[in-house]
Amino acid sequence: MLAALLALLLVWLVWVWQPGAVGEADGVTHRRLDLAGEPTGGDFRLMGVDGPVALSDFRGKVVLLYFGYTACPDICPTNLAIIAYALKQLAPAERAGVQVIFVSVDPARDDPDRLAEYAAYWDPAFLGVTGTAAAVAAAARRYGAAYRIVEQSDSAMGYLVDHSAFTYVIDPNGTLVATLPHATPAAELGALLRRLLAKGD
Repeated sequence: MLAALLALLLVWLVWVWQPGAVGEADGVTHRRLDLAGEPTGGDFRLMGVDGPVALSDFRGKVVLLYFGYTACPDICPTNLAIIAYALKQLAPAERAGVQVIFVSVDPARDDPDRLAEYAAYWDPAFLGVTGTAAAVAAAARRYGAAYRIVEQSDSAMGYLVDHSAFTYVIDPNGTLVATLPHATPAAELGALLRRLLAKGD
């Protein structure tokens, strides 16, 4: 049932929703940003609901790393739905070898409890983390992730966060091996994951 609902959501997001600026009729715009710099990868340590989380904690697994925020109206839901759907297509043993980490670039609003609830909405195994503004910025620099606050005085949200929308693929050795663009098809993502998992066997 959950897989069917995710598939329906994915179809709507890909075929009905129009990416780019959104909510313009309400005077609210939300935009994807390009990379801020060349992604080099590397370890970082942020905070999850159960305490500190380092990328290196997941050596031996393929990690899908994504920078966004829980109040994101469109960009994050699209990518996370695609990732969740791609993982549903993996065999259980393959799925066990993949960890998704969602890094919030909005630490002022996204505490670890909120992140845990948001991440679990997409998949119970997804992990949401954040940290101080400085710690988040340092992690983002390693991956070229861009983000900026956009004030929305006429919106109940107060502000949006424009951000880049790339999924970073990190192999079991902790090496960044791919930077996937927004809404990379689930089939393409699944095939890449299977190749990396097979190499680790």
